[in-house]
Amino acid sequence: MKRTYQKLVRDKIPKIIESKGEKPVTKILNDNEYRDSLFTKANEELNEVKTAESLDETKKELADLLEVIRAMAEQKGFSLSEIIEEADRKAEQRGRFSKRIFLIGVE
Repeated sequence: MKRTYQKLVRDKIPKIIESKGEKPVTKILNDNEYRDSLFTKANEELNEVKTAESLDETKKELADLLEVIRAMAEQKGFSLSEIIEEADRKAEQRGRFSKRIFLIGVE
């Protein structure tokens, strides 16, 4: 094998590889493998957001992370809009993170 990846990829990646004259070696994951791979992919994308060196790269990596979140939601039977609605409810009740408050403790 020319290269080994061992990771979850977007649905069109095998066709993109084929269009370059290469042969992708793939398998379809079962539910447990898919769930675990989504967590691994989320960590990978989160790290890529953290290490992005430009605003454009950051935007692209955040979009990748959002796509993983969408897949996680759908795997559990939710739509992304349902997750966003829940986030908005929580923001209304508990606030967002925009004020950058860091809780040290409670006395």
